[in-house]
Amino acid sequence: MSKSAKDIRNVCLIGHKGNGKTTLAESMLNFAKATDRLGKIEQGNTVLDFDAEEIKRKISISLSMASFEYKNTKINLIDVPGNYDYEGDQISGLEVSDIALIVLSAKTTVSVGTEKAWQKAEARRLPRALFVSGLDDENSDFYSIVEQLHAKFGSNQILPITLPIIENGKLVGTVNVITNEGYRFGEGVVPVPANMQDKVHTYFDSALEAIAETDDVLMDKFFNGDEFTKDELSVGLKNAVALRLIYPVFCGVPTEMRGIYQLLESVVDYFPNPLCRGSVSVTKNGEEAELPCDPNGPVVLRIFKTVADPFVGKMSFFKIYSGTVRKDTVYMNTTRGETEKIAHVYMPFGKKQNEVSELQAGDIGVFTKLAVSQTSDALCDKDCSVVFPPIDFPKANYSKAVVSKAKGDEEKIAQGINRMIEEDPTLEFRIDPETKQMVLSGFGDLQLDVVISKLASKFGVNAELSEVKVPYREAIRKKVKVEGKHKKQSGGHGQYGHVWIEFEPLSEGEFEFAESVFGGAVPKNFFPAVEKGLRESITKGVLAGYPVTGLKATLLDGSYHPVDSSEMAFKTAASIAFKEGMKAANPVLLEPVGTLTVNVSDALMGDIIGDINKRRGQILSMDASETRGYKVVTAIVPMSEMNSYAMDLRSMTHARASFHFEFLEYREAPGNITQKVIAEKSE
Repeated sequence: MSKSAKDIRNVCLIGHKGNGKTTLAESMLNFAKATDRLGKIEQGNTVLDFDAEEIKRKISISLSMASFEYKNTKINLIDVPGNYDYEGDQISGLEVSDIALIVLSAKTTVSVGTEKAWQKAEARRLPRALFVSGLDDENSDFYSIVEQLHAKFGSNQILPITLPIIENGKLVGTVNVITNEGYRFGEGVVPVPANMQDKVHTYFDSALEAIAETDDVLMDKFFNGDEFTKDELSVGLKNAVALRLIYPVFCGVPTEMRGIYQLLESVVDYFPNPLCRGSVSVTKNGEEAELPCDPNGPVVLRIFKTVADPFVGKMSFFKIYSGTVRKDTVYMNTTRGETEKIAHVYMPFGKKQNEVSELQAGDIGVFTKLAVSQTSDALCDKDCSVVFPPIDFPKANYSKAVVSKAKGDEEKIAQGINRMIEEDPTLEFRIDPETKQMVLSGFGDLQLDVVISKLASKFGVNAELSEVKVPYREAIRKKVKVEGKHKKQSGGHGQYGHVWIEFEPLSEGEFEFAESVFGGAVPKNFFPAVEKGLRESITKGVLAGYPVTGLKATLLDGSYHPVDSSEMAFKTAASIAFKEGMKAANPVLLEPVGTLTVNVSDALMGDIIGDINKRRGQILSMDASETRGYKVVTAIVPMSEMNSYAMDLRSMTHARASFHFEFLEYREAPGNITQKVIAEKSE
């Protein structure tokens, strides 16, 4: 099913979790006869939520796709998770879509997931449409939702295109504002009910004004009071949607297949195709260039999602920006400078892939078993060197330590997690060289818990999550001069090393060694041994066993034995001096602190500042944000107080705030914190 760009619609379903994105997708697929039954999340038989974890948890946790045809138009439906932990897949889906279809519920107020979906689409200047679901509920109110949308986003361009026909509290049909036609479920096209004529005319007049802005001829007709033809209305509305002059609103009950006909008709008639978005900005042969969506141009595509399927192998989802992709072809990965052999080309349909011989510019497809290509990589014809900027995924801000339940499984755990990072680039994994912990970072408990579940189900290794250890440091606060003597006689050669060392705080750096020995009291050939003994000793301080930093040690004096002295003896003597010196030099515990920036609405500023103060934070500034009605709070906060901040902030603000935390420096810990850390270490 190779279609030209004018007959393709790339639609991203996005919105708050639980608002029915996957259910809407199932209803669209079934109405278009792409499936022979309506999949249900409760039964675990949906096309788009097919992963074992999704079926078990009854939520979407990964981007999935279904390509199908309706009225000679190919619709690439991209269903992205609504959960906040999976923002990366939301971004991937929006990157390759030509319109965002935001799904919201008529049963509740406009939720934070709707706000976030709108903001992400706005940031990409992406056309938007909205589908109000749940009109079967007695508490639902379509027009209240529309008013809330106007108030929330300050845009009268949010315009209902289909209105609900409600009888006895039940949705029995819809009215198309543009065609002035009613559609009654089970009957087909019917006249518009008399009691709805006023609303239809009001919304139609608003639509006319936006449609007129798309064309000078239409603008003249509008001011002259001339009627638009049916074709002018259809083409004008499609252009108005593409230009973001209108954000159309639809309604229905997907669980009962109601409102789907009008939605699919509108997808075909009013939603923009890839040509409407125009050229894309790329780097071509090292220079900035505009790349048109031309099926006859050089092949240029970008991978936007990678899935490690246990049966098929690695699947790479891609969008074609130029040219026609064919199977049995070799393309150049311009991101990595290596070639890729394309044996097969597929259209995605949930967990199935339908093989095709070719796909044209503007379309979306799947490759399998690529050797080197990863998410964000570009593939091109060999003589066309085009590179895309990498997809801008948010940085992980929530970390847990991964603990193996069986000794020796650490390598398998690392391999499994790195495989999952190919699927979800927002995950991060590292082995802390200091604490030796395996640290997994993401955006929340759900995302990390799914990783642990998949380690068991897909890779056969059992692990659990625990708190990440805080990398404290120790330091001294005064200068001291101490003696270290190591003397041992056990017959034959003995051991003798004797040093006087001055320890003092170092203003910059971790450790500095110097010597100021006169008269050969300690031979020079033993200086390296003294330094080595000290460098080994600073890895474990005397308070709680944490590494020592900010220390200068100067070898002043000592003595040696011509027979019994050795490098080992002086190394041991230096270690003795270190322990004695640390005890005498007023040792203190240092805790890592970082710079915290929180982007939060004005209404929640007090809560955020109060919470930062509870975390022993120091507020530095409160500045205006780029987001309307928001402020940016900057503070310095101890790292030990930030372990649960991602989840706590989400709870406090209903996920309406975002933050960034970055290590700044080490500072002296308060006495109560020092005592607590020492006590925990001694247990």
